[in-house]
Amino acid sequence: MPSHAPDHPDPLADPLADPLQRERTHLAASRAALRAMRADVEALDIKDVTANWVNAEVLQRQIDERIKALADLADTPLFFGRLNYLHAPGAESAEGAEGEQFYIGRRHVHDADGDPMVIDWRAPVSQPFYQASKKAPMDIGLRRRFGYTGGELTAYEDEHLTDPSEEAHASKLLQAEIERPRVGPMRDIVATIQPEQDEIVRAGIGGTVCVQGAPGTGKTAVGLHRVAYLLYAHRDRLARSGTLVIGPNRSFLHYIEQVLPALGELQVGQATVDDLVAHVEVRGTDGADAAGLKGDARMAEVLRRAVRSHVTLPTEPCVVVRGSRRWRVPAYELEEMVRELLDRDIRYGAAREALPQRIAHAVLVRMEQAGEAPDDRVQNAVARNPAVKAAVKEIWPPVDPAKLVLRLLSDPGFLAEQADGILDADEQKTILWTKPPRGVKSAQWSSADAVLIDEATDLVERTHSLGHVVLDEAQDLSPMQYRAVGRRCTTGSATILGDIAQGTTPWATASWEDALVHLGKSGAAVEELTQGFRVPREVIAYASRLLPAIAPGLSEATSIREAAGDFSVRAVDPAALDPTALDSAALDSAVIAACHEALGHEGSIGLIAADARIPVLAGALDAAGLAYLSPGEETSAAARLTLVPATLAKGLEYDYVVLDEPAAVVDGEPDERTGLRRLYVALTRAVSGLTVVHAAPLPEQLV
Repeated sequence: MPSHAPDHPDPLADPLADPLQRERTHLAASRAALRAMRADVEALDIKDVTANWVNAEVLQRQIDERIKALADLADTPLFFGRLNYLHAPGAESAEGAEGEQFYIGRRHVHDADGDPMVIDWRAPVSQPFYQASKKAPMDIGLRRRFGYTGGELTAYEDEHLTDPSEEAHASKLLQAEIERPRVGPMRDIVATIQPEQDEIVRAGIGGTVCVQGAPGTGKTAVGLHRVAYLLYAHRDRLARSGTLVIGPNRSFLHYIEQVLPALGELQVGQATVDDLVAHVEVRGTDGADAAGLKGDARMAEVLRRAVRSHVTLPTEPCVVVRGSRRWRVPAYELEEMVRELLDRDIRYGAAREALPQRIAHAVLVRMEQAGEAPDDRVQNAVARNPAVKAAVKEIWPPVDPAKLVLRLLSDPGFLAEQADGILDADEQKTILWTKPPRGVKSAQWSSADAVLIDEATDLVERTHSLGHVVLDEAQDLSPMQYRAVGRRCTTGSATILGDIAQGTTPWATASWEDALVHLGKSGAAVEELTQGFRVPREVIAYASRLLPAIAPGLSEATSIREAAGDFSVRAVDPAALDPTALDSAALDSAVIAACHEALGHEGSIGLIAADARIPVLAGALDAAGLAYLSPGEETSAAARLTLVPATLAKGLEYDYVVLDEPAAVVDGEPDERTGLRRLYVALTRAVSGLTVVHAAPLPEQLV
């Protein structure tokens, strides 16, 4: 595959004679066109086109968002590829004549006449850039990739897809982009999307897609680019219904927050599951057994029973006085109305709103039988009658979800009644509070309790559904958390991302089929990504030794990276260690030495350790004069080392990783399997190199 990167291009060379200079000229013209597009929007005068100040505010906000979306980021390539079509791209399309070329970039750019200078990567005409091959050229004669240094176009690489004399080769520019050092937040992969990733990105909005992805396969990036694609293909629909990315923690969301804005998408929300269910302040924690039971799908039926238990079948008639007339609805008829609403199993609040109208309708029937001619206004007035309101309050009283859960977790008799046949006595005892709080505000709510309140809230009143939800690191959610997410996309679709092997919660899902049932998306397609692009071959092979113990049904990941990466396992001399001390000086010194060595390389450094070891290592770093960041803080050229608790490492990546004491990572979890999964996560955070430092024996799978 021809590659061209002249060291010192002649600045006086004829642009038409020098292909690289010609591409630079097109880049400069495209940037000028983008600036002109932005200037046109900035110059819009809306004072005479809006009916009122509200319309003016809305329109101005849309204009401001458009201006932001048209920002020209100097260090971000405006285009990264070019396609030369053999024929017009699609008979139904008027785009392009025979032999026309299209530049593929992050956003659409057109000149003053409206002719495209850069085509959005999401457009149908751009798809062959990711999918075309020698076997299936998709009517592409030439595919050109561009190489950049600091925002400057410095090289190009051509692939002649229809030339039988040219052998297929791995793209050196593609490889270089994949292996480029990671400094700062996560960046987009729009220039390096692979065919199997592109198929997931461009899957239709009508269905949910679940992606099982091994470490380094780009599943998170695929999910984010899928959101960007869906917003391009279905912008009006998703603008009305909304989109949301759900991540495992704030550090992770901070790490990925720049990807969509770099693609021109500014209106995608980000949240954790805890954010979604923040009905109460979370100040308490549960033990593993209690949290597991509260997250069990059986709790949904317990809550349903608890909500419906507030309904009382009527024993007295409802007598409505209007003027000089009294209208009586007998108890048996009221009971029929209540049973009919219960049988319909609609939400508690909706049924409570329907009941007064049912009673009022029964009164209107009696009025008509007496010769009166009431209309809808009369029915509404009867529904608001004090006697009707009193009857409804007695039969179908309002329910406060937080108070309901409070009672369920603090009243043994109430819990026993609602959980009969669902939870046994020991299970009920496990989730009951030992010291019942005095009220909602004084309760030490846990994260699992907040999810229960969210379930109860939805039983009372329907949760708003979004158009599309991306759920990352989904393997760690409990069934009740899956239900909470599923409520946010009941009328929309979802992209579910995760890796069964990286499940580190006691309730981590055992299969995507089960998870999809809890989400309300059973039958969704499950795609598996096993080809890695980030983790070096030697590192992923080493970590994969754990798979038979932690996820025996999964395929082992491979890596397309040509560079094996720097990898070493270093044992500290046991004779130098104090076996009673967790913070052994010899082990700490070896870890600090490994950090110094890693800092000699370009890119970000992650020192990952068991949570219990973090304070010790923080002190050692301070003593050594090594500045360090916390997860979520942005790395820079001046601060490249991050001290990472193993429990926060999931989803993050660093060029070089120093892993401290694997045995401590395993021992920090409640059971060995969860500990080995946590270790698997820590081992696979490296992009270019991994150094494992240990004093205690390694897990047998790694020996």
